[in-house]
Amino acid sequence: MDTATAVLPAFLALLLLSPWPLLGSAQGQFSAGGCTFDDGPGACDYHQDLYDDFEWVHVSAQEPHYLPPEMPQGSYMIVDSSDHDPGEKARLQLPTMKENDTHCIDFSYLLYSQKGLNPGTLNILVRVNKGPLANPIWNVTGFTGRDWLRAELAVSTFWPNEYQVIFEAEVSGGRSGYIAIDDIQVLSYPCDKSPHFLRLGDVEVNAGQNATFQCIATGRDAVHNKLWLQRRNGEDIPVAQTKNINHRRFAASFRLQEVTKTDQDLYRCVTQSERGSGVSNFAQLIVREPPRPIAPPQLLGVGPTYLLIQLNANSIIGDGPIILKEVEYRMTSGSWTETHAVNAPTYKLWHLDPDTEYEIRVLLTRPGEGGTGLPGPPLITRTKCAEPMRTPKTLKIAEIQARRIAVDWESLGYNITRCHTFNVTICYHYFHGHNESKADCLDMDPKAPQHVVNHLPPYTNVSLKMILTNPEGRKESEETIIQTDEDVPGPVPVNSLQGTSFENKIFLNWKEPLDPNGIITQYEVSYSSIRSFDPAVPVAGPPQTVSNLWNSTHHVFMHLHPGTTYQFFIRASTVKGFGPATAINVTTNISAPTLPDYEGVDASLNETATTITVLLRPAQAKGAPISAYQIVVEELHSHRTKREAGAMECYQVPVTYQNSLSGGAPYYFAAELPPGNLPEPAPFTVGDNRTYQGFWNPPLAPRKGYNIYFQAMSSVEKETKTQCVRIATKAATEEPEVIPDPAKQTDRVVKIAGISAGILVFILLLLVVILIVKKRWENALTLSKIV
Repeated sequence: MDTATAVLPAFLALLLLSPWPLLGSAQGQFSAGGCTFDDGPGACDYHQDLYDDFEWVHVSAQEPHYLPPEMPQGSYMIVDSSDHDPGEKARLQLPTMKENDTHCIDFSYLLYSQKGLNPGTLNILVRVNKGPLANPIWNVTGFTGRDWLRAELAVSTFWPNEYQVIFEAEVSGGRSGYIAIDDIQVLSYPCDKSPHFLRLGDVEVNAGQNATFQCIATGRDAVHNKLWLQRRNGEDIPVAQTKNINHRRFAASFRLQEVTKTDQDLYRCVTQSERGSGVSNFAQLIVREPPRPIAPPQLLGVGPTYLLIQLNANSIIGDGPIILKEVEYRMTSGSWTETHAVNAPTYKLWHLDPDTEYEIRVLLTRPGEGGTGLPGPPLITRTKCAEPMRTPKTLKIAEIQARRIAVDWESLGYNITRCHTFNVTICYHYFHGHNESKADCLDMDPKAPQHVVNHLPPYTNVSLKMILTNPEGRKESEETIIQTDEDVPGPVPVNSLQGTSFENKIFLNWKEPLDPNGIITQYEVSYSSIRSFDPAVPVAGPPQTVSNLWNSTHHVFMHLHPGTTYQFFIRASTVKGFGPATAINVTTNISAPTLPDYEGVDASLNETATTITVLLRPAQAKGAPISAYQIVVEELHSHRTKREAGAMECYQVPVTYQNSLSGGAPYYFAAELPPGNLPEPAPFTVGDNRTYQGFWNPPLAPRKGYNIYFQAMSSVEKETKTQCVRIATKAATEEPEVIPDPAKQTDRVVKIAGISAGILVFILLLLVVILIVKKRWENALTLSKIV
């Protein structure tokens, strides 16, 4: 704009504020809401959108700016496209308006770039009652030159509704140029080029029907403008038909095909030309759902040829009012036959076929085309039947097995059942086991000539009878008693299996299966070793099997390996064969190791006054590996009887030399050797003054006689077995008595024990000194009191 053009809007605004209207001047008749941007948008109560991508920039005539020299002079709002990315938007919001008369919004705009490129798009949006933003009602895009152009908006939003005009600049892909607006005026008279719409009314239709909006507008040449129906929350709808009413008024029709509830929204008419746009008020499309009952009809009475129902038409889905009620019914096996109008809450359907299933629905209608809703949920029911003619004939047994019985019966026709719908049931009961009884009834296929009763217990008397029923009565046949066949027995109860272990045999006993399913003929027990404590015992051999008579529920298994776990599988049989096996694992006891025969053999290799050297030979494990070797020294006394080596009892309780002295034991353990220390015969010196596995081997007393015993021990889990043999005897001599000195032990454990004993003696002496001092102190105090 030039300077005169820029000053003119401000001058007009001053005229509007003066108490004397400018008669004959059309520009003096616009009302508040416009803006010349001389003092920026804030002075006009214009606001930048808080949720857009960037802001409009105010250019002031009083301040220098960065724009090219060819851009208009003055104050206005502008967007520089080169500073923003394609698709980004800036929105400038006018104040909210409530107009109660015809008015027009007029504004200036330009879209310019130095190279004639597209700087973007200027969109005009109109938000009503603070609702969502619909699509633009007017827009311009591309290069328009560096001169201002004018456009006008004919907004037909009537009081008390309010609206807000929003100027939106959208950056194009070229990102070069400027979008500017200026001199926004709110005029109190109709627009010159843009038509004004009359009030658009709401449209109400039934769902599934076509809806038509008719927009009537006033204005010259408006029939040639672009027209569409704008949805507030959706796509625009093109015009279907336009019609001139007279030289100043025209009508435009918009059709929505087969509308549903999802089409229910606010709609308004929009017309657009190069000079501006006209927009109507929002009108509502109201879509009424034709009524449909929620619940099916209720059956009140039934007979062979009639059905009495209650319509249940009060609770519906959809919209009222209801102007017509109808009952529609058909056979479920056929098509619809009749529809009856009903004017009462109940209705009686006559002349129906007996014992026939019918489907009954209710139809409801509201005013308007397409007002009849879908049929409601169906009531499916049948007319009555008659009582059966007679009872079925006696059952014929077709097949008997251990757990099932097949039954034949005569064909049951309509002349017997008196009803197309009937049930044939077989009921049975039996006693089984420990007075356990069971009774049940099974529905059968009436069209099948045979039925199978399954899941019966074997070798049991079963009572059967047949029952024919229809909705009106029942007939029962006579009972027939059948015994089921034998079957393989059930498993031997696992909790009845008990095994008693010995070193080379196992005693196993059990009880009869809980379900013998016939007469037990025999028991079969197969067994095999699965593991052993003794690695020399083979455990991969084939299983062995023994058979017992039906009345034998125990067996002794001989010639077994000690320390070996055997797995037993026991099963019972009838004439039908063997039942499932029950397993149990039993482990034999371990045996004591076998020592070499020392009888008649002198194991003594060398003898001194305080020692004797013997030859130790390894033992043979029997049922469990050797866990330790022990050398036991027994002192000979004249009043004791010598024990025979072959019949002696081994020394089970280990006693050290020190404990034997203090406790008076006749023996002590001189050494304990790990089995790895004796892979082959080796000498051992009794009395070498060393410690073996915590046992001190002290020098022997020359004037005492000793028996030397060799023990081998096997120990697994909680079981220990020991074998021993006397391997040497040392006679007493006349040498001087030698008392073993524990302090001279070469073993580190003995030294530690001596040090510990010395510490204990020192502590005891210290306590005695403390007690003596305390006693003397007390005596001194007593004496001082007497003095």
